[in-house]
Amino acid sequence: MAKIKVAVNGALGRMGQQTLHAVVADPDLELTAAADIKAEREHMSVPGLPKKTPLYNNLTSVIEMYHPQVVVDFTVPEAAMGAARLALKNGACLVMGTTGLSEANLKEIDDLAHRYKKGAVVAANFAIGAIIMIHLAKTAAKYFDNAEIIELHHDKKLDAPSGTALATARAMLQSRGKPFSYPGTEKETLKGTRGGQSEGIAIHSVRLPGLVASQEVIFGALGQTLSIRHDTVSRESFMPGIILAVKEVIHIYGLVYGLERLLKLGD
Repeated sequence: MAKIKVAVNGALGRMGQQTLHAVVADPDLELTAAADIKAEREHMSVPGLPKKTPLYNNLTSVIEMYHPQVVVDFTVPEAAMGAARLALKNGACLVMGTTGLSEANLKEIDDLAHRYKKGAVVAANFAIGAIIMIHLAKTAAKYFDNAEIIELHHDKKLDAPSGTALATARAMLQSRGKPFSYPGTEKETLKGTRGGQSEGIAIHSVRLPGLVASQEVIFGALGQTLSIRHDTVSRESFMPGIILAVKEVIHIYGLVYGLERLLKLGD
């Protein structure tokens, strides 16, 4: 069976570099080229490859010259939609881990994928343990009236709350079918102490050096609490999910948001 040709956009970032290594290490995949807006050279060395990988400062050149079957994007929201449009319109499937996309962005990606008969996988988190955490939180949401989310990330993370926290809240609300109960605070001595709120779910963001990514969902009821927590200690944890998405996206028609469907997790 021929290898799947893959290009990585945002290749010089932390997630991009880890993705390059994971693609090269998989015998079913072929790394064709890489792109990053900060690229100042024409090639880059990737461990495991005997020759250097072509590197461009724009995705257009990569697609026009190497015709990848799948583009993996780890950039920023301002650049991600341009990459999505470019990939799908030019015959490449899309795997995107860039967070901060709006509902309108996701709808546009779905529309483009259907129009050009391609697949797209967009996920706020590619760690399989995190996807199972969200799945368990969805289940618990049916039985508790009160819930809060605490997400913890490294101090270089650009957005807050995290895409995973927002995705978790959406999944919980969809499962519950109505807002959660949010206990009011008569006096907030320090503004913002209660965090943000999404339909009754308080969301708190922690940013510290030394962290990678963690999240805890806490449910409360009379005389009991239930905590569901996932910890990421290395970015390697995201790679199995990314590789799964790359291999599955070529068989998909339209947009799949999150890895739950790919992991065949039922309701």
